[in-house]
Amino acid sequence: MLPVRTTKRVFSGAGDFTLGKKRRRCVSPATETKPGPDLLDSIPDDLVVSILCRLASTARCPADFINVLMTCKRLSGLATNTLVLSRLSQKAIAVKAQNWSDSAHRFLKRCVDAGSLEACYTLGMIRFYCLQNRGNGASLMAKAAISSHAPALYSLAVIQFNGSGGSKNDKDLRAGVALCARAAFLGHVDALRELGHCLQDGYGVPQNVTEGRRFLVQANARELAAVLSSGISSRSWLTLSQPQITNSNQIHGHGCPLLSDFGCNVPAPETHPANRFLADWFAVRGGDCPGDGLRLCSHAGCGRPETRKHEFRRCSVCGVVNYCSRACQALDWKLRHKMDCSPVEQNDVGDGEGNVQIDGNVNGDNVLVPMS
Repeated sequence: MLPVRTTKRVFSGAGDFTLGKKRRRCVSPATETKPGPDLLDSIPDDLVVSILCRLASTARCPADFINVLMTCKRLSGLATNTLVLSRLSQKAIAVKAQNWSDSAHRFLKRCVDAGSLEACYTLGMIRFYCLQNRGNGASLMAKAAISSHAPALYSLAVIQFNGSGGSKNDKDLRAGVALCARAAFLGHVDALRELGHCLQDGYGVPQNVTEGRRFLVQANARELAAVLSSGISSRSWLTLSQPQITNSNQIHGHGCPLLSDFGCNVPAPETHPANRFLADWFAVRGGDCPGDGLRLCSHAGCGRPETRKHEFRRCSVCGVVNYCSRACQALDWKLRHKMDCSPVEQNDVGDGEGNVQIDGNVNGDNVLVPMS
C-alpha cells in the first residue's frame, strides 16, 4: 500500500511544479453574509397608514384586517390608528353572532370612537335589537344617519313606522317618511320602495299614487341595474312574468315587471352584515322566535324582531308571515312567499286586492296583502 501524500504540487509562474504544503482557505470579513435592512422600516408612518386605510376600506372579510395585525409589531400598532379604524369596510367588521364576546364589543366600540359610520350602524343595530339597549342603539344609528349613512336612515325609518321600543302610540309616520325620503335620495333601494308605497297608500303622507308609482319604478330599476353591474354571467334568473291585474282601479305592472310592486325576479341582494348578525343571533338563541310571543320579520335577509306583540304587519291572505316594512314584504314575496301563500277562509280580514290595512284588525294586529 502506498503512503498517503501530505503535500501537493504547486504550479509556479515559471511553468514547473513544486512541492508545497496544503493551503487553508480564509474567508474575509467582507464576504460574510449579513441580514439586509428591513425595507418596511424605511417607509414613513404616514405612507403606511395611507396604505392601511386603503386596505381597510376594501377588506372583504375580518381576516384581511386581522392578518395585518399579526404581521409585525409596527403594522399592528399602525393598523389600530384611528384613521384606519374609521375606514373599515362593513365586511371587515362583520362580527358573527356565534363569536360575540366582550372583546368583539370593545373592538366595535373602538371603531365607533374612531368615527366609523359602519361600526356606528352595526353596533347600534346590535344594541337596539339584540342587547335591548334601545336608547343607546338608536343614538348610535342616529350618529351614522346624521352623516348620511343610508342604511341607518332607513333603519330609523322602520323604527318610527313601527314604534319599535315603545308602544303603538309611539309611531311617528311623518318622521318615518322623512327619514325614508332622505335614504331614498341617497339611493337606498328599500327606502325608495318604502317611500313609493307610503305615497301610493297615503301612509304618513298625503296620497299621491302617480308619485308613488314613480318611486316604485325607480326602485325596481336601481335593483335591476345593481344586479346587471355585478358581473353575473348567466341571465337565466331574469324572468319577465306578467303581473295579474285583479282590479281595474288598481295600477299594476301592465305586463312589465319594472312597473310592478316588486320588479324583476333578480337574485336577492347581499345581506348587510348587521342584518345577518340579527338573524344568526336569534337563530342561535331561540330559533325563529325571539321569545315572549314576539316574531321575527319573515324576510330572511332582515332579522329584525318585534319589540312588542303585534308590532309587525302580517299577510292578510295566509296570515302566516309578517313583515317589518313593505320593502321586506316585496323582497320576500318574489323570493319565497309568492309560491307559499295560500288564502285562508273568506271571512278573514283582507280583500286580496293588494290594499294595505293600516289601522289593524280586532286583535290589534296590522295586516298586509301580498303583492300581485
